[in-house]
Amino acid sequence: MSKKIARVQAGEKLFDWLLLLLSIGVLYEAYRIDGGLRLNSAGSFPVGLGLIMLASSAVILLSHRYKRRASEITTALQEAKTFLAEHFKPPIVAFTICSIVYLIAINWISFYVSTFCFLAAMFTYYRQGRVVSSLVITTITIAVIYVLFTMVFRVYLP
Repeated sequence: MSKKIARVQAGEKLFDWLLLLLSIGVLYEAYRIDGGLRLNSAGSFPVGLGLIMLASSAVILLSHRYKRRASEITTALQEAKTFLAEHFKPPIVAFTICSIVYLIAINWISFYVSTFCFLAAMFTYYRQGRVVSSLVITTITIAVIYVLFTMVFRVYLP
């Protein structure tokens, strides 16, 4: 009986290494909070989380050690193309770009106007062009946000 070889997705091993590097960075920054390891210091909880991240990423990296790529992927360029095709689909790219524009727009125009524009665009896009109902949903959402934060919680939103 032949043994079935487990496969990794395109770019998964690179992601594992990046996760390990990120975990080391988080642990280093957590250690710098107080400059030492004391149980009652402000940095003890972040250091603990950093250690958990480091251990988890090491376990993931070791568990993928014997996994192989799909046989149709033979070069790094093919793996990159496969990764981009699988993980950067148009809805994800559209949402990411709109989110970045939204975060920039908050500084230039008010929170409510930028949030209204962002939600209206996203609802219209993801609801496949249903403009009127998307605008109604957006208006209701902005009204609820306004009432909750301005009138109930008395929090000023920029």
